Amino acid sequence: MSSAETATPAAPDARAERRAKRIAKNLTAFAAAHGGSADGVVEYVGAVATRIVVVGADGAWGDQVAPSYAVGRRAAELAGITLHENFEGELGLKVRTGAYEWKRMAGIQIGG
Repeated sequence: MSSAETATPAAPDARAERRAKRIAKNLTAFAAAHGGSADGVVEYVGAVATRIVVVGADGAWGDQVAPSYAVGRRAAELAGITLHENFEGELGLKVRTGAYEWKRMAGIQIGG
């Protein structure tokens, strides 16, 4: 077996790990800027993406998109995000929304 043959199977895992680390860097920065910690949930968006929704200790929230569920979950783990199974209950109650979100939600409800 040549070195090229042994390197090929590992390439996707190494690539996924690099992507997870890059996303984790953003999640870590978000947590640091919003109270030092964050909780979140990793959700499937579709066949080609996953969304990591995070809520900082101060109630601010944001998200990151990952190319797969495995990469999203790994990124959250690397960033020290406390993961939840779903965005309900305690996690949902932590979210603090601002005027923008309320205006946007109202616009959706009334057709705008």
